[in-house]
Amino acid sequence: MHNFYRNYKGILWLIAGIIAGSIAGLIFGERVKVLKPIGDIFLNLLFTAVIPLVFFSVSSAIGGLKETNKLTRMMTVMTLVFLATVLISASLTILAVKLFPVHEHMTAAPLTETIVKKPFGDQLTQLLTTSEFFELLSRKSMLAMIIFSVLTGFATLRSGTKGGDFSRFLNAANEVFKNLFVIIMKIAPLGLGAYFAYQVGVFGPQLFGTYARSLGIYYGTGAFYFVVLFSFYAFVAAGVKGIKIYWKNNIIPSATAIGTCSSIANIPANLEAAGKMGIPEYITSVTIPLGATLHKDGSSISSIVKMAVVFALFGKGFDSVETIALALGMTVLVSIVEGGIPNGGYVGELLFISAYGFPPEALPPAMIIGTLVDPMATLLNSTGDTVAAMLVTRFTEGKNWLTTKA
Repeated sequence: MHNFYRNYKGILWLIAGIIAGSIAGLIFGERVKVLKPIGDIFLNLLFTAVIPLVFFSVSSAIGGLKETNKLTRMMTVMTLVFLATVLISASLTILAVKLFPVHEHMTAAPLTETIVKKPFGDQLTQLLTTSEFFELLSRKSMLAMIIFSVLTGFATLRSGTKGGDFSRFLNAANEVFKNLFVIIMKIAPLGLGAYFAYQVGVFGPQLFGTYARSLGIYYGTGAFYFVVLFSFYAFVAAGVKGIKIYWKNNIIPSATAIGTCSSIANIPANLEAAGKMGIPEYITSVTIPLGATLHKDGSSISSIVKMAVVFALFGKGFDSVETIALALGMTVLVSIVEGGIPNGGYVGELLFISAYGFPPEALPPAMIIGTLVDPMATLLNSTGDTVAAMLVTRFTEGKNWLTTKA
Protein backbone atom coordinates (compact mmCIF):
# COMPACT_ATOMS: atom_id res chain seq x y z
CA MET A 1 0.00 0.00 0.00
CA HIS A 2 2.88 2.30 0.85
CA ASN A 3 4.52 1.61 -2.54
CA PHE A 4 1.24 2.27 -4.31
CA TYR A 5 0.91 5.66 -2.62
CA ARG A 6 4.54 6.53 -3.32
CA ASN A 7 4.18 5.73 -7.04
CA TYR A 8 0.79 7.37 -7.50
CA LYS A 9 0.82 10.17 -4.92
CA GLY A 10 1.21 12.87 -7.58
CA ILE A 11 -1.84 11.64 -9.49
CA LEU A 12 -3.84 11.04 -6.28
CA TRP A 13 -3.22 14.57 -5.03
CA LEU A 14 -4.12 16.04 -8.42
CA ILE A 15 -7.37 14.07 -8.50
CA ALA A 16 -8.09 15.12 -4.91
CA GLY A 17 -7.59 18.76 -5.88
CA ILE A 18 -9.86 18.39 -8.92
CA ILE A 19 -12.58 16.70 -6.84
CA ALA A 20 -12.36 19.34 -4.09
CA GLY A 21 -12.55 22.10 -6.70
CA SER A 22 -15.53 20.47 -8.39
CA ILE A 23 -17.41 20.20 -5.09
CA ALA A 24 -16.62 23.84 -4.28
CA GLY A 25 -17.86 24.91 -7.71
CA LEU A 26 -21.09 22.95 -7.35
CA ILE A 27 -21.77 24.31 -3.85
CA PHE A 28 -20.76 27.95 -4.21
CA GLY A 29 -21.47 28.56 -7.91
CA GLU A 30 -20.11 31.79 -9.36
CA ARG A 31 -18.77 32.88 -5.99
CA VAL A 32 -15.74 30.64 -6.65
CA LYS A 33 -14.48 33.25 -9.14
CA VAL A 34 -12.43 34.52 -6.22
CA LEU A 35 -10.28 31.35 -6.56
CA LYS A 36 -9.42 31.92 -10.22
CA PRO A 37 -6.25 33.99 -9.48
CA ILE A 38 -4.78 30.93 -7.71
CA GLY A 39 -5.22 28.89 -10.89
CA ASP A 40 -3.86 31.74 -13.01
CA ILE A 41 -0.72 32.01 -10.85
CA PHE A 42 -0.08 28.29 -11.31
CA LEU A 43 -0.55 28.54 -15.09
CA ASN A 44 1.75 31.57 -15.32
CA LEU A 45 4.49 29.71 -13.43
CA LEU A 46 4.13 26.77 -15.80
CA PHE A 47 4.24 28.93 -18.93
CA THR A 48 7.30 30.77 -17.60
CA ALA A 49 9.26 27.63 -16.71
CA VAL A 50 8.45 25.49 -19.73
CA ILE A 51 10.45 27.47 -22.33
CA PRO A 52 13.90 27.16 -20.69
CA LEU A 53 13.06 23.61 -19.55
CA VAL A 54 12.41 22.35 -23.09
CA PHE A 55 15.31 24.32 -24.59
CA PHE A 56 17.91 22.92 -22.19
CA SER A 57 16.42 19.41 -22.25
CA VAL A 58 16.52 19.07 -26.04
CA SER A 59 19.79 20.90 -26.69
CA SER A 60 21.69 19.10 -23.89
CA ALA A 61 20.45 15.68 -25.07
CA ILE A 62 21.62 16.27 -28.65
CA GLY A 63 24.83 18.01 -27.58
CA GLY A 64 25.75 15.00 -25.44
CA LEU A 65 25.44 12.41 -28.22
CA LYS A 66 28.45 10.31 -29.21
CA GLU A 67 28.82 9.98 -32.95
CA THR A 68 29.10 6.36 -34.15
CA ASN A 69 28.32 4.43 -37.35
CA LYS A 70 28.19 0.96 -35.78
CA LEU A 71 24.44 0.85 -35.21
CA THR A 72 23.34 3.12 -38.05
CA ARG A 73 21.04 0.57 -39.76
CA MET A 74 19.42 -0.52 -36.53
CA MET A 75 18.91 3.07 -35.41
CA THR A 76 17.30 3.94 -38.75
CA VAL A 77 14.90 1.01 -38.51
CA MET A 78 14.14 1.84 -34.88
CA THR A 79 13.33 5.45 -35.78
CA LEU A 80 10.94 4.34 -38.53
CA VAL A 81 9.25 1.81 -36.23
CA PHE A 82 8.78 4.39 -33.47
CA LEU A 83 7.41 6.92 -35.96
CA ALA A 84 5.05 4.43 -37.63
CA THR A 85 3.53 3.09 -34.39
CA VAL A 86 3.00 6.59 -32.96
CA LEU A 87 1.26 7.70 -36.17
CA ILE A 88 -0.88 4.55 -36.23
CA SER A 89 -2.02 5.09 -32.64
CA ALA A 90 -2.78 8.75 -33.36
CA SER A 91 -4.70 7.93 -36.55
CA LEU A 92 -6.73 5.27 -34.72
CA THR A 93 -7.67 7.84 -32.07
CA ILE A 94 -8.67 10.42 -34.70
CA LEU A 95 -11.02 7.78 -36.13
CA ALA A 96 -12.41 7.06 -32.64
CA VAL A 97 -13.01 10.76 -32.00
CA LYS A 98 -14.74 11.00 -35.39
CA LEU A 99 -17.03 8.09 -34.52
CA PHE A 100 -17.69 9.25 -30.94
CA PRO A 101 -17.44 13.09 -30.88
CA VAL A 102 -16.60 14.46 -27.43
CA HIS A 103 -18.81 17.50 -27.98
CA GLU A 104 -21.93 15.52 -28.92
CA HIS A 105 -23.82 16.26 -25.69
CA MET A 106 -22.63 19.81 -25.16
CA THR A 107 -25.39 22.40 -25.31
CA ALA A 108 -22.93 25.23 -25.93
CA ALA A 109 -19.21 25.89 -25.91
CA PRO A 110 -18.51 26.92 -22.29
CA LEU A 111 -15.23 28.62 -23.13
CA THR A 112 -15.28 31.43 -25.63
CA GLU A 113 -12.21 33.10 -27.05
CA THR A 114 -11.65 34.61 -30.45
CA ILE A 115 -9.02 32.66 -32.36
CA VAL A 116 -7.78 34.48 -35.42
CA LYS A 117 -7.55 32.29 -38.52
CA LYS A 118 -4.49 33.06 -40.64
CA PRO A 119 -3.50 31.79 -44.09
CA PHE A 120 -1.83 28.36 -43.89
CA GLY A 121 1.51 29.68 -45.23
CA ASP A 122 1.63 32.40 -42.57
CA GLN A 123 0.66 29.85 -39.91
CA LEU A 124 3.48 27.54 -41.00
CA THR A 125 6.07 30.32 -41.03
CA GLN A 126 5.02 31.55 -37.59
CA LEU A 127 4.91 28.00 -36.25
CA LEU A 128 8.43 27.07 -37.35
CA THR A 129 10.37 30.34 -36.98
CA THR A 130 10.45 33.77 -35.37
CA SER A 131 11.82 37.02 -36.82
CA GLU A 132 13.57 38.03 -33.58
CA PHE A 133 15.55 36.01 -31.01
CA PHE A 134 13.56 37.29 -28.04
CA GLU A 135 10.35 35.97 -29.60
CA LEU A 136 11.67 32.44 -29.02
CA LEU A 137 11.08 33.05 -25.31
CA SER A 138 7.31 33.30 -25.80
CA ARG A 139 5.08 30.28 -25.17
CA LYS A 140 3.44 31.14 -28.50
CA SER A 141 6.67 30.19 -30.29
CA MET A 142 7.35 26.81 -28.67
CA LEU A 143 7.82 24.85 -31.87
CA ALA A 144 10.20 27.47 -33.26
CA MET A 145 12.10 27.35 -29.96
CA ILE A 146 12.33 23.53 -30.13
CA ILE A 147 13.74 23.72 -33.66
CA PHE A 148 16.26 26.30 -32.46
CA SER A 149 17.21 24.09 -29.49
CA VAL A 150 17.77 21.14 -31.86
CA LEU A 151 20.08 23.30 -34.00
CA THR A 152 21.88 24.49 -30.86
CA GLY A 153 22.36 20.88 -29.78
CA PHE A 154 23.88 19.87 -33.13
CA ALA A 155 26.09 22.98 -33.11
CA THR A 156 27.33 21.96 -29.65
CA LEU A 157 27.99 18.43 -30.92
CA ARG A 158 29.96 19.75 -33.90
CA SER A 159 32.04 22.00 -31.66
CA GLY A 160 33.62 18.98 -29.97
CA THR A 161 36.05 19.72 -27.15
CA LYS A 162 35.96 23.44 -27.91
CA GLY A 163 32.29 23.46 -26.98
CA GLY A 164 32.82 21.37 -23.86
CA ASP A 165 32.12 24.18 -21.41
CA PHE A 166 28.91 25.09 -23.19
CA SER A 167 27.82 21.43 -23.26
CA ARG A 168 28.37 21.18 -19.49
CA PHE A 169 26.39 24.40 -19.05
CA LEU A 170 23.48 22.92 -21.02
CA ASN A 171 23.51 19.76 -18.88
CA ALA A 172 23.67 21.74 -15.63
CA ALA A 173 20.88 24.10 -16.71
CA ASN A 174 18.79 21.09 -17.75
CA GLU A 175 19.03 19.64 -14.24
CA VAL A 176 18.17 22.98 -12.63
CA PHE A 177 15.06 23.56 -14.73
CA LYS A 178 13.90 19.96 -14.38
CA ASN A 179 13.91 20.47 -10.62
CA LEU A 180 12.23 23.86 -11.00
CA PHE A 181 9.41 22.14 -12.91
CA VAL A 182 9.11 19.52 -10.15
CA ILE A 183 8.82 22.30 -7.55
CA ILE A 184 6.13 24.13 -9.54
CA MET A 185 4.14 20.91 -9.95
CA LYS A 186 3.98 20.58 -6.17
CA ILE A 187 1.24 23.23 -6.21
CA ALA A 188 -0.59 21.60 -9.14
CA PRO A 189 -3.37 20.13 -6.92
CA LEU A 190 -4.09 23.61 -5.55
CA GLY A 191 -3.80 25.38 -8.90
CA LEU A 192 -5.86 22.85 -10.88
CA GLY A 193 -8.37 22.54 -8.04
CA ALA A 194 -8.91 26.31 -8.00
CA TYR A 195 -9.27 26.46 -11.77
CA PHE A 196 -11.65 23.51 -11.90
CA ALA A 197 -13.77 25.11 -9.15
CA TYR A 198 -13.98 28.20 -11.36
CA GLN A 199 -14.94 26.17 -14.43
CA VAL A 200 -17.66 24.18 -12.65
CA GLY A 201 -18.97 27.19 -10.72
CA VAL A 202 -19.22 29.44 -13.77
CA PHE A 203 -19.95 27.06 -16.64
CA GLY A 204 -21.87 24.37 -14.76
CA PRO A 205 -21.63 20.58 -14.38
CA GLN A 206 -22.12 20.01 -18.14
CA LEU A 207 -18.31 19.88 -18.24
CA PHE A 208 -18.38 16.47 -16.54
CA GLY A 209 -20.10 14.93 -19.55
CA THR A 210 -17.32 16.09 -21.86
CA TYR A 211 -14.60 14.74 -19.58
CA ALA A 212 -16.40 11.43 -18.98
CA ARG A 213 -16.92 10.92 -22.70
CA SER A 214 -13.30 11.73 -23.52
CA LEU A 215 -12.07 9.29 -20.86
CA GLY A 216 -14.32 6.61 -22.31
CA ILE A 217 -12.85 7.21 -25.76
CA TYR A 218 -9.30 7.10 -24.39
CA TYR A 219 -9.62 3.93 -22.34
CA GLY A 220 -11.63 2.19 -25.06
CA THR A 221 -9.13 3.10 -27.77
CA GLY A 222 -6.21 2.29 -25.47
CA ALA A 223 -7.54 -1.16 -24.59
CA PHE A 224 -8.17 -1.94 -28.27
CA TYR A 225 -4.68 -0.77 -29.20
CA PHE A 226 -3.10 -2.76 -26.35
CA VAL A 227 -4.75 -6.06 -27.27
CA VAL A 228 -5.30 -5.89 -31.03
CA LEU A 229 -2.53 -3.66 -32.40
CA PHE A 230 0.22 -5.02 -30.14
CA SER A 231 -0.80 -8.52 -31.24
CA PHE A 232 -0.70 -7.36 -34.87
CA TYR A 233 2.79 -5.88 -34.40
CA ALA A 234 3.98 -9.14 -32.81
CA PHE A 235 2.49 -11.08 -35.75
CA VAL A 236 4.30 -8.85 -38.26
CA ALA A 237 7.51 -9.42 -36.30
CA ALA A 238 7.35 -13.20 -36.02
CA GLY A 239 3.99 -14.64 -37.05
CA VAL A 240 1.70 -16.54 -34.68
CA LYS A 241 4.70 -17.63 -32.62
CA GLY A 242 5.58 -13.97 -32.16
CA ILE A 243 2.12 -13.26 -30.67
CA LYS A 244 2.48 -16.14 -28.21
CA ILE A 245 6.01 -15.22 -27.11
CA TYR A 246 5.11 -11.53 -26.74
CA TRP A 247 2.10 -12.02 -24.48
CA LYS A 248 3.83 -14.78 -22.51
CA ASN A 249 6.58 -12.32 -21.55
CA ASN A 250 4.48 -9.15 -21.35
CA ILE A 251 2.70 -9.90 -18.06
CA ILE A 252 5.44 -8.69 -15.70
CA PRO A 253 6.24 -5.50 -17.70
CA SER A 254 2.50 -4.68 -17.83
CA ALA A 255 2.08 -5.14 -14.08
CA THR A 256 5.26 -3.15 -13.39
CA ALA A 257 4.11 -0.29 -15.66
CA ILE A 258 0.78 0.01 -13.84
CA GLY A 259 2.43 -0.39 -10.44
CA THR A 260 5.14 2.25 -10.97
CA CYS A 261 3.32 4.55 -13.44
CA SER A 262 6.74 5.24 -14.99
CA SER A 263 8.21 4.15 -18.32
CA ILE A 264 11.71 4.79 -16.98
CA ALA A 265 11.13 2.60 -13.91
CA ASN A 266 9.89 -0.17 -16.22
CA ILE A 267 13.12 -0.37 -18.25
CA PRO A 268 14.60 -3.32 -16.23
CA ALA A 269 11.40 -5.37 -16.62
CA ASN A 270 11.30 -4.62 -20.35
CA LEU A 271 14.98 -5.55 -20.81
CA GLU A 272 14.42 -8.88 -19.06
CA ALA A 273 11.29 -9.59 -21.10
CA ALA A 274 13.01 -8.68 -24.38
CA GLY A 275 15.84 -11.05 -23.54
CA LYS A 276 13.37 -13.91 -22.95
CA MET A 277 11.72 -13.12 -26.30
CA GLY A 278 15.03 -13.79 -28.04
CA ILE A 279 15.66 -10.21 -29.17
CA PRO A 280 19.42 -9.61 -29.68
CA GLU A 281 21.12 -7.68 -26.88
CA TYR A 282 22.51 -5.00 -29.19
CA ILE A 283 18.92 -4.14 -30.14
CA THR A 284 17.40 -4.28 -26.65
CA SER A 285 20.21 -2.23 -25.10
CA VAL A 286 19.40 0.67 -27.43
CA THR A 287 15.70 0.29 -28.30
CA ILE A 288 14.33 -0.24 -24.77
CA PRO A 289 16.07 2.72 -23.03
CA LEU A 290 15.47 5.07 -25.97
CA GLY A 291 11.91 3.84 -26.30
CA ALA A 292 11.24 4.76 -22.67
CA THR A 293 11.84 8.40 -23.53
CA LEU A 294 11.06 8.69 -27.25
CA HIS A 295 8.40 6.05 -28.04
CA LYS A 296 4.99 6.99 -26.61
CA ASP A 297 2.01 5.23 -28.18
CA GLY A 298 -0.13 5.92 -25.10
CA SER A 299 0.82 9.59 -25.08
CA SER A 300 0.00 9.78 -28.77
CA ILE A 301 -3.54 8.59 -28.09
CA SER A 302 -3.97 10.98 -25.17
CA SER A 303 -2.64 13.91 -27.23
CA ILE A 304 -5.40 13.48 -29.80
CA VAL A 305 -8.08 13.09 -27.12
CA LYS A 306 -6.84 16.25 -25.33
CA MET A 307 -6.88 18.21 -28.58
CA ALA A 308 -10.41 17.02 -29.34
CA VAL A 309 -11.58 18.07 -25.86
CA VAL A 310 -10.00 21.54 -26.12
CA PHE A 311 -11.47 22.05 -29.59
CA ALA A 312 -14.89 20.97 -28.30
CA LEU A 313 -14.72 23.28 -25.28
CA PHE A 314 -13.91 26.21 -27.56
CA GLY A 315 -16.61 25.26 -30.06
CA LYS A 316 -14.11 24.53 -32.84
CA GLY A 317 -14.26 21.70 -35.38
CA PHE A 318 -11.54 19.06 -35.09
CA ASP A 319 -11.95 17.77 -38.62
CA SER A 320 -10.23 19.92 -41.26
CA VAL A 321 -7.27 18.53 -43.22
CA GLU A 322 -4.94 21.24 -41.87
CA THR A 323 -6.03 20.57 -38.28
CA ILE A 324 -5.59 16.79 -38.57
CA ALA A 325 -2.19 17.11 -40.31
CA LEU A 326 -0.94 19.44 -37.60
CA ALA A 327 -2.37 17.13 -34.92
CA LEU A 328 -0.39 14.17 -36.30
CA GLY A 329 2.76 16.28 -36.38
CA MET A 330 2.13 17.44 -32.82
CA THR A 331 1.74 13.87 -31.52
CA VAL A 332 5.11 12.88 -32.95
CA LEU A 333 6.75 16.00 -31.54
CA VAL A 334 5.09 15.56 -28.14
CA SER A 335 6.30 11.96 -28.00
CA ILE A 336 9.88 13.14 -28.50
CA VAL A 337 9.80 16.27 -26.36
CA GLU A 338 8.13 14.87 -23.25
CA GLY A 339 10.65 12.05 -22.80
CA GLY A 340 12.96 12.55 -19.83
CA ILE A 341 11.10 15.66 -18.61
CA PRO A 342 9.22 15.42 -15.30
CA ASN A 343 5.49 15.63 -16.04
CA GLY A 344 6.48 15.84 -19.70
CA GLY A 345 2.90 15.34 -20.86
CA TYR A 346 2.09 18.83 -19.62
CA VAL A 347 4.87 20.21 -21.81
CA GLY A 348 3.20 18.52 -24.77
CA GLU A 349 -0.09 20.15 -23.86
CA LEU A 350 1.56 23.56 -23.78
CA LEU A 351 3.03 22.82 -27.20
CA PHE A 352 -0.20 21.98 -28.99
CA ILE A 353 -2.09 24.81 -27.29
CA SER A 354 0.47 27.32 -28.57
CA ALA A 355 0.56 25.68 -32.03
CA TYR A 356 -3.20 26.02 -32.47
CA GLY A 357 -3.29 29.51 -30.96
CA PHE A 358 -5.50 28.70 -27.97
CA PRO A 359 -5.41 30.97 -24.88
CA PRO A 360 -3.99 29.83 -21.49
CA GLU A 361 -7.50 28.78 -20.38
CA ALA A 362 -7.15 25.76 -22.69
CA LEU A 363 -4.41 24.22 -20.55
CA PRO A 364 -6.30 23.02 -17.41
CA PRO A 365 -8.80 20.82 -19.32
CA ALA A 366 -5.91 19.16 -21.19
CA MET A 367 -3.96 18.67 -17.94
CA ILE A 368 -6.99 17.13 -16.23
CA ILE A 369 -7.44 14.60 -19.06
CA GLY A 370 -3.70 13.84 -18.99
CA THR A 371 -3.82 13.14 -15.25
CA LEU A 372 -6.82 10.81 -15.46
CA VAL A 373 -5.44 8.71 -18.33
CA ASP A 374 -1.89 8.41 -16.97
CA PRO A 375 -2.01 4.73 -15.84
CA MET A 376 -3.22 3.47 -19.23
CA ALA A 377 -0.83 5.83 -21.04
CA THR A 378 2.12 4.43 -19.08
CA LEU A 379 1.02 0.87 -19.84
CA LEU A 380 0.91 1.55 -23.58
CA ASN A 381 4.06 3.68 -23.62
CA SER A 382 6.14 1.12 -21.78
CA THR A 383 4.93 -2.25 -23.06
CA GLY A 384 4.94 -0.87 -26.60
CA ASP A 385 8.74 -0.73 -26.39
CA THR A 386 9.18 -4.52 -26.29
CA VAL A 387 6.93 -5.16 -29.29
CA ALA A 388 8.71 -2.30 -31.08
CA ALA A 389 12.01 -4.08 -30.35
CA MET A 390 10.52 -7.21 -31.95
CA LEU A 391 9.69 -5.20 -35.08
CA VAL A 392 13.18 -3.68 -35.16
CA THR A 393 14.65 -7.18 -34.95
CA ARG A 394 12.40 -8.40 -37.76
CA PHE A 395 13.60 -5.67 -40.13
CA THR A 396 17.28 -5.88 -39.19
CA GLU A 397 17.81 -9.62 -38.58
CA GLY A 398 15.30 -10.96 -41.10
CA LYS A 399 11.90 -12.66 -40.88
CA ASN A 400 13.32 -15.89 -39.40
CA TRP A 401 15.05 -14.19 -36.45
CA LEU A 402 12.93 -15.96 -33.84
CA THR A 403 13.47 -19.41 -35.38
CA THR A 404 17.19 -18.78 -35.62
CA LYS A 405 17.37 -17.70 -31.98
CA ALA A 406 15.30 -20.70 -30.91
